[in-house]
Amino acid sequence: MANYKDLIVFRKSDELAFQIYRATEKFPRPEMFGLTSQIRRAALSIPTNIAEGYARKSKKELMQFINIALGSHAETEYLFDFSKRLGYFKTDISQIENLLSEVGKLLWSFHRSL
Repeated sequence: MANYKDLIVFRKSDELAFQIYRATEKFPRPEMFGLTSQIRRAALSIPTNIAEGYARKSKKELMQFINIALGSHAETEYLFDFSKRLGYFKTDISQIENLLSEVGKLLWSFHRSL
């Protein structure tokens, strides 16, 4: 593969980050610099770490960045669940739930393949 954008795990995690950004637009204003910011940064960290690791061109470095992406995925998943418990999502979140699950599986598969 010539480009990280060719990776399914990147495309799916990019879509997850996009959907998280959209879904958090309606979070309460006081959460702007708290939960809203944190869940967005965690979600965006997944595809950015895939991209950065892929650009390093070393399997060892790529593995390190995929490990970071896995941690960011776990953080995103927790913050998503926490936000659900608070009742912050005002739109249908089933697509995000599906993407979270799919991205987790894809990340672990990619990790094992290295």
